[in-house]
Amino acid sequence: MPYDVTVIEHPLIDALLTQIRRAETKSGTFRRNLHTISRLMSFEVTRDLPCRDIEVTTPLATTQGSELIRDVVMIPILRAGTGMLNGIIDILPEAKIGHIGMVRDETTCLPRNYYCNLPEGIDDSDVLLIDPMLATGHSSAAAAAQLKAHGAKNIRFVCLVACPEGIKYFCEEHPDIPVYTAAIDKELDENSYIIPGLGDAGDRYFDTE
Repeated sequence: MPYDVTVIEHPLIDALLTQIRRAETKSGTFRRNLHTISRLMSFEVTRDLPCRDIEVTTPLATTQGSELIRDVVMIPILRAGTGMLNGIIDILPEAKIGHIGMVRDETTCLPRNYYCNLPEGIDDSDVLLIDPMLATGHSSAAAAAQLKAHGAKNIRFVCLVACPEGIKYFCEEHPDIPVYTAAIDKELDENSYIIPGLGDAGDRYFDTE
């Protein structure tokens, strides 16, 4: 693949994702599985975060350890990104959190921003931009552009399911941002939904229509 995309492969992720793809899966199971998948993905997403060596004193001796060089900031794209955030935060409880609100125009399928609240220090942090679905790529690319406009430089995009059209658009708009996903599906349908996908992640997570 010519783009900087990592498909995180793990049998537990595959099994949990299969469950939430099913149309009959209830919101409780959907939420629980999405949280677990996000936690599992977070280990690979953060694998190469820069660290520094430090000295630490245990109850018995002094030894060498490490700590992250930069703060981690997590930015879910509202509203569906909240579901993945709720899983990853278990692994990164000290991370700062901001929010970007995007809504898709159902006629044009283009995004419209309605909210942006970012923590201080984003310009010197490792930023995880989070949204379950990378469909057309327009919302995630617009959100990434907002982060850059506020000074963010070290950005990673994390999603649950992507498709070739979304990957192409996002990576050509932001070739400097690596993409992490649990699956790459076949294509978009005429309504710009991922096929086979899992439906509307936000509606299924929050049990709305």
